[in-house]
Amino acid sequence: METEKIWREFHEELYFFILKKVKNETSTSDIFQNTFLKVHKNLKQIQEEEKVKAWVFQIARNEIANYFKNESKYVAPVKERETIFSDKKDDYCCFDKFINDLPTIYKESVELVYIKGKKQDEAAKILAISLANLKARIRRSKDILKEKFSQCCKYEFDKNGDLVGEADCSNCK
Repeated sequence: METEKIWREFHEELYFFILKKVKNETSTSDIFQNTFLKVHKNLKQIQEEEKVKAWVFQIARNEIANYFKNESKYVAPVKERETIFSDKKDDYCCFDKFINDLPTIYKESVELVYIKGKKQDEAAKILAISLANLKARIRRSKDILKEKFSQCCKYEFDKNGDLVGEADCSNCK
């Protein structure tokens, strides 16, 4: 079987398959192109023509997985502040105070992942807990922090989950 024949038979279906998963036309085009490059490069591996479609779509699924894996790596670097956990009231805003007030197991998790910029699997190893346990701690920490913000600072969350509003507490003034 030739690459051109595979292209004619599957290109349209494959493109929309990728687009449905990625939901971004530019990324879809890149993944689509990478998929056909790999198809062309590894064409000799396919021995049964009836399995070509499954093989092509599996390559596309792998490329989609690579895309999402790479997307998660491009997170803006977090600047580390040395005095973030200061005991002086004037040195921190409500956010720092709320983090300091978290129970130790939650505070450690948040500090490693969001303050020091560690990946979750690294933080789990440092804390000697499972990745699932770390994720649960972070989820609980976020819930506690959201509650503290809504009580103290009169902040609300918009439809996108972003904090909106104005600080209305003695710590922020």
